[in-house]
Amino acid sequence: MTATATPSAISFQSDISGLICGFRFEPGQPGVALESSEIAEALERTVADSPDGDDGAFIWLHFNLSRAGCMRWLQNHLDLPEPFLDMLGEEAHSTRIEQQHGALVAVFNDVIFDFERTPSEVATQWVYAHRRLLVTLRRKPLHSVDRLRESVRTGETFRSPADLMGHLMCDQADLMTQIVRTTGIEIDRAEDRFLASKASSGRKELASTRRVLVRLQRMLAPEPGSVFRLLARPPAWLHPDDVRQLRESTEEFSVVLRDMAGLIERIKLLQEEVIARLEEQNNRTLFTLTLVTVLALPINIVAGLFGMNVGGVPLAENHHGFWVMVGLVAAFTVVVAWWVVRRRNNQ
Repeated sequence: MTATATPSAISFQSDISGLICGFRFEPGQPGVALESSEIAEALERTVADSPDGDDGAFIWLHFNLSRAGCMRWLQNHLDLPEPFLDMLGEEAHSTRIEQQHGALVAVFNDVIFDFERTPSEVATQWVYAHRRLLVTLRRKPLHSVDRLRESVRTGETFRSPADLMGHLMCDQADLMTQIVRTTGIEIDRAEDRFLASKASSGRKELASTRRVLVRLQRMLAPEPGSVFRLLARPPAWLHPDDVRQLRESTEEFSVVLRDMAGLIERIKLLQEEVIARLEEQNNRTLFTLTLVTVLALPINIVAGLFGMNVGGVPLAENHHGFWVMVGLVAAFTVVVAWWVVRRRNNQ
């Protein structure tokens, strides 16, 4: 791993390279922010492949891949594996982590920084980790990497690039935990409203929340399996403490995914209850309309028969004919209503 640019070249290209931030870490010391003019010298001093250069120091570089000159800068100044460069810019449909040329290469899916209640948009983050270099790239501001930057700026120490990546995965798991908790509170409120009244409001919100959680679960579910497969045969430069931290963060992430799956199932059951209540309301409304139609049937039949302009209409000359017909219609209506109600109760 070599740096091929002079400090002046790095400084000249920093505005178009997409570099967001850079830090140099010494053993047991907090990260020191690097200016654009210092990156070439830091790369030459820290990342250069020399037998006596392994002093435990390493560098973290974070890039904005949406900048036009970012790919060209990476190709010119960092000796990154060609397969890793090929995968940059391709939106990943699932999270994965693997080895390439002795380095760790990861593709993470994370929620964008400006979500309000639940994440509605997911973006991809690419990570390259070697013995003394960590490179992260993204197109949109992401929560997890911003939390990692904040941890570095507050003076937290890191022993290796793998330690930084493990911290990034822990931040990702913490963010997913926060999303699950926030969503769980919203589902509790929706369930309380549902149980407190006969209203079936919130169907669209439940469907939207479930759709977002299913999308997150589909994208993030492969991550624990990928990490565990990697840890079965880790790179030689990976420290045992780094292996342990990656395993712990992955186990934590697995717990979050299980909680997310339980929340999705809970939303599904609540949706089924809402649909069942709506069907019950529709059945009651339909029964009411049917009952009204049946009760109006006798009087409609009688009115139709006696309204024909033909001779021989019964009771036409009887002074009490109207009331006789009213009594007959009322009696027949009562009988029909009793039959309908009894039939409904028997069902």
